[in-house]
Amino acid sequence: MQISGMGGAAKEYNNTFDAIGKIMRREGVLAMYKGLSAAIMRQATYTTTRLGVYTSLNDAYKQKTNKTPNLLASMAMGMTAGAIGSFVGNPSELILIRMTADGRLPVAERRNYTGFFNALFRIAREEGVLSLWRGCVPTMGRAMVVNAAQLASYSQAKAYLVSSQLLQEGIGLHFTASMFSGLITTAASLPVDIAKTRIQNMKVAPGEVPPYKSTVDVIVKVIRHEGLFALWKGFTAYYGRLGPHTVLTFIILEQLNGLYNKHMGVEGSKSGL
Repeated sequence: MQISGMGGAAKEYNNTFDAIGKIMRREGVLAMYKGLSAAIMRQATYTTTRLGVYTSLNDAYKQKTNKTPNLLASMAMGMTAGAIGSFVGNPSELILIRMTADGRLPVAERRNYTGFFNALFRIAREEGVLSLWRGCVPTMGRAMVVNAAQLASYSQAKAYLVSSQLLQEGIGLHFTASMFSGLITTAASLPVDIAKTRIQNMKVAPGEVPPYKSTVDVIVKVIRHEGLFALWKGFTAYYGRLGPHTVLTFIILEQLNGLYNKHMGVEGSKSGL
């Protein structure tokens, strides 16, 4: 949906459900899981790095100041964690974008990657190793927005719910805070996610001028040719991915942190979010 209607062309999909139906009819049910290996590798690189960095920064802040981080501190730590994690995970992100968008290309132009490692080696061989970091700047920009919104909103929502005595520490608290975080993150990050997707998916032949030069160029052209609200194109699908992902990530992370604190004997300002 993010690359549908580029440059003012006719939209391929009317909404999320229309996209699902057309993809399944055109490419088959398994096409809904195209790029799964790249998606798993993305989580194994990007997500583990960003959460590890954020948790470490959060722990260091608590130990140094002996208090919970405020909103600005949480956002700064989230942006730092997002930038580092996205740089590590950019190759997986690039491959995921290409594999999921391959089916909409003409048959003669399809890349036909058979899996993550096939794509990794082919891109490195055919386009150069550094091309695996194509779109790294908008990816880092998107990750900084996502993590500043997601991690900071989760930490602040959790702190507010506890301090106001609306909820106590437990899965109910983690679920409520993560639902709020998922909604905020979706609204804040979708415009830069569209820019990242279009830059990473574009095909540029030698000597040709690329359709997009930067994140700002994508956003300006989308607004000019497709309208302001096109920056939130695919909102339902994006929230359908990011919402459950946020909830599951934080609930599982909190449970693992709890087990770590219990079995490693961490006292006082416990490790975690």
